[in-house]
Amino acid sequence: MLDIRLIRENRELVKENIKKKFQNQKLPLVDEIYEQDIEYREAKTKADQFKNEKKKISEQIGQLMREKKGTEAEMLKGKVAQLNEEISVLEEKEETLQKEIKEKMMMIPNIIAADVPIGKNDLENVEEARFGDPFVPDFEIPYHADIMASLQGLDKESAGRVSGNGFYYLLGDIARLHSAVLSYARDFMIDKGFTYCIPPYMIHGDAVNGVMSFEEKDAMMYKIEGEDLYLIGTSEHSMIARYKDQILKEQDLPITMTSYSPCFRKEVGAHGIEERGIYRIHQFEKQEMVVLCKPEDSEEWYNKMWQYSVALFQSLHIPVRKLVCCSGDLADLKYRSCDIEAWSPRQKKYFEVCSCSNLTDAQARRLAIRYKKENGEKEFVHTLNNTVIAPPRMLIAFLENNYQKDGSILIPEALQPYMGGKQILIPKQ
Repeated sequence: MLDIRLIRENRELVKENIKKKFQNQKLPLVDEIYEQDIEYREAKTKADQFKNEKKKISEQIGQLMREKKGTEAEMLKGKVAQLNEEISVLEEKEETLQKEIKEKMMMIPNIIAADVPIGKNDLENVEEARFGDPFVPDFEIPYHADIMASLQGLDKESAGRVSGNGFYYLLGDIARLHSAVLSYARDFMIDKGFTYCIPPYMIHGDAVNGVMSFEEKDAMMYKIEGEDLYLIGTSEHSMIARYKDQILKEQDLPITMTSYSPCFRKEVGAHGIEERGIYRIHQFEKQEMVVLCKPEDSEEWYNKMWQYSVALFQSLHIPVRKLVCCSGDLADLKYRSCDIEAWSPRQKKYFEVCSCSNLTDAQARRLAIRYKKENGEKEFVHTLNNTVIAPPRMLIAFLENNYQKDGSILIPEALQPYMGGKQILIPKQ
């Protein structure tokens, strides 16, 4: 959520930012907020004037009562009653306007970074760098579901009977591999100085509204019927909301956390749920990294975070590239974002495995997360998040890049301790 002063002082900047994100339908909101804010401040000023007048008259009444001038005091009491009615009307108007302004403000996108490429959707994202050499072997690599099946590691048919489309059973070595990469990612981030966390997997509606836009909420979140609770789509939701309404100490920043959770997503929209494989599903597990820091440090942390992802995937023999997200592909709360995409030797292209974002103070304003400076001033923190590893999707890249001609899967040295010392997985059929 933006600072209301930006709309008061520079409406055109806000409108230009909306145009860059190709959300012209939101342009009228800026002028509506501007006018309602004027109306709100006028009502508040008048209410404050009436309160001051009421205070003075109340003091006069007290003086008159002490002087036993009851008639004059009663006349002034009538004036106080009239002021109370006017104050009540104005305060109700203030409350209504404040609510309407906040609802509209939460629909206005965050100001994006000046160097974000302008584009309508993810097709216009820009490749910035590659890490590792993408290769295509001289033998055919099967579809990932078939690789898992050869290891007797995937059962979507039974999951379909039990839970429906978009769910899965992982078994044997594949299930162990799934847990291994999560454990490896956890320790990788702990070694970077991050604190390991396991958060609640359900959060209240006000926390959801604090961490994401209304559009994202409707497309992603599962609501618990009859409860003010939502299943999280990523642990970032719980981890940021942990500091809701808190004033942090400057010396405690930055707060760096790596969190594990299952994730639940509707996946509403054009992408759809994958019928056969495990690329796009309703339920998965993820290791996340989350940072709360001072505003002047957020860009430095952004660069550190996506570089951690690159280093982790390279340690597992997976070539990746950094793709800068264009304006139209940025969620409303994001200042900038990039995807780390893994190489698929089977498809001969890259696909997303991590998403790193700097949201500046957009989430912090919604959740009222501030820190107290040494001079006593309070300022909103900046929040950032990035995927560390999100299996089972990440397993697709792992299996393809470590697949051998005989159907076996090599286990990189870094992961072997988490696989009981296994160096290779041999197909069972």
